[in-house]
Amino acid sequence: MLILWIKAFHIVAVICWFAAMFYLPRLFVYHAQSTDLVSIQRFELMERKLYRGIMTPSMIATWVLGLWMVWLGRDYYLAQHWLHAKLALVVLLTGYHHVCGYFRKALITNPHYKSHVFFRWFNEIPVFALIAIVILVVVKPNF
Repeated sequence: MLILWIKAFHIVAVICWFAAMFYLPRLFVYHAQSTDLVSIQRFELMERKLYRGIMTPSMIATWVLGLWMVWLGRDYYLAQHWLHAKLALVVLLTGYHHVCGYFRKALITNPHYKSHVFFRWFNEIPVFALIAIVILVVVKPNF
């Protein structure tokens, strides 16, 4: 029964993390398009609160709860190749998370660090990871 509670909270953490990963780069798009100081400062505040208050705690909860589930079911999970692929994608998403943090700080010093078009494309990366992760978890392909 414990693993079901852990799994439920893991899913909530994943949803929060992905919501933030979808929204933060969208804020970067608007930040990069801003020209007035008030808008720039507003986006800096929104980005900081989203990154520190939602995105990072959600990432930590995702990792802690996910690793806790793996540990509890280690005899089953460690033999599953789909899980290894999923974990590799989560490691890449963690890298994406930290790149978002880098861009957030870069936009503070230079609001036009990258173009809004760059951030529109950058915003699509977690979509592909989400699709792959959901397929791996639900289908559990044998490879």
